[in-house]
Amino acid sequence: MKSQNRLRLYPSTLPSLPMAMPPFAQAGLSGLSPKSRFCLRNLFSAALLITLVAILAVGMSQFAAAATLCVNPGGTNGCYSKINDAVAAAKPHDTIKVAAGTYAEDVIIGKPLSLLGENSQTTIIDATSLSNALYIDGLDNPKLSDVVVQGFTAENANFEGILVTDASNITIWHNYVLNNDMALNVQKGTCPGIPAFETAEAFDCGEGLHLIGSAFSTVASNTVEGNSGGILISDDTAPIHDNLISGNLVKDNLLDCGITIASHPPFKGKTPFGIFQNTISGNISTGNGTDVKGAGAGVGIFDSVPGTSNRANVIINNTLTHNGLPGVAMHSHTPGQNLDNNVIVGNYIADNGPDTDDAATPGPTGINVFGVSPVSGTVISQNVIDHEGYDIVANTPARVNAHLNNLLGHKTGVDNIGKGSLDATENYWGCPKGPSDSACSSVKGSKVAFTPWLTKPF
Repeated sequence: MKSQNRLRLYPSTLPSLPMAMPPFAQAGLSGLSPKSRFCLRNLFSAALLITLVAILAVGMSQFAAAATLCVNPGGTNGCYSKINDAVAAAKPHDTIKVAAGTYAEDVIIGKPLSLLGENSQTTIIDATSLSNALYIDGLDNPKLSDVVVQGFTAENANFEGILVTDASNITIWHNYVLNNDMALNVQKGTCPGIPAFETAEAFDCGEGLHLIGSAFSTVASNTVEGNSGGILISDDTAPIHDNLISGNLVKDNLLDCGITIASHPPFKGKTPFGIFQNTISGNISTGNGTDVKGAGAGVGIFDSVPGTSNRANVIINNTLTHNGLPGVAMHSHTPGQNLDNNVIVGNYIADNGPDTDDAATPGPTGINVFGVSPVSGTVISQNVIDHEGYDIVANTPARVNAHLNNLLGHKTGVDNIGKGSLDATENYWGCPKGPSDSACSSVKGSKVAFTPWLTKPF
């Protein structure tokens, strides 16, 4: 019967409503008969339910109002021929679907929307002689959030292929970022024309994919190849925190790191903004920073000027191989910097180069912790380090902790070349007898604790 679908205001139906009557109204019922109180409670509950349904309907109508726009190279079938024209026409939270083809544009996004390419190999934004292929611009659009970019090749830009500034809840997924940073003068180490808000990018033009001042954003399943550097996280314009960089293939970016987390001088003001609580997870970073000596690590965690802060980041379950600097390089170059509480856990690290300059290591290195400022609270655990001359090197006034790692290089497992100490207990040194056996990886340097050790791989 249809009547079974109607709202029935009987006591058995009302407990699911969280507020049948507010306390101040309950007091006003005390002088009424039980039947009157029951009726008034039911009326209030019905009014509450109608209000909730109305609110839900408004929300659904707003969601339903979001439109889908289209772009194709010919601008046919009611579609736009340029991506920027569709972006300009879109309302907040609209979706723009872009057909396969090549679009010669510098696409600038300043509103929440989803920009979806048909296929990352065939939907190409060619930014030859332009600043960027894709720029999500929160610097000029305060509080920008909720932008999705998926399914594009972003190539040939003077600066970054994909740039994000001062925005939150951004998703950059399944794109191919190729051959950007074209304005770079390698011989002079300059990048003519790069924006002033990029305070420390002259030597690499911002790398392939760059987040500045971003929060709660995700960069996942992208391929970043052939740029000066790969993926860069920096704090030039605002604090940058709680971002996830996951499942990306970052390879053959020959002039800088594969993945860089770098605290820079501030664009405005005197105090650096700071970097914290970012997660670098499940990426492959290989063949980066090999064209110039000391050019790039698999993952770099760097402070630059006094007052910079780069703390509490997590580097987990990555594959870091064949990079010009160590698999993971941590650098604090001056007093008054914060490089504390970073976590390096569960990574596979092999066949990387030595560190250089003031952070120099004695040879090819898996993980290097270098700090003029004390680098405290570092966790190095559950990593597999192989085919390195030095698996872990410490050079900082603080204590460095490294436990439950498989140090398989059969050369130097750990070397403390700084003034602090290195707690390297409970590691596996490549054979059951530990570092006292010539068949195992060895210990160098003073103030190194290494007993007890693991007798089999972790």
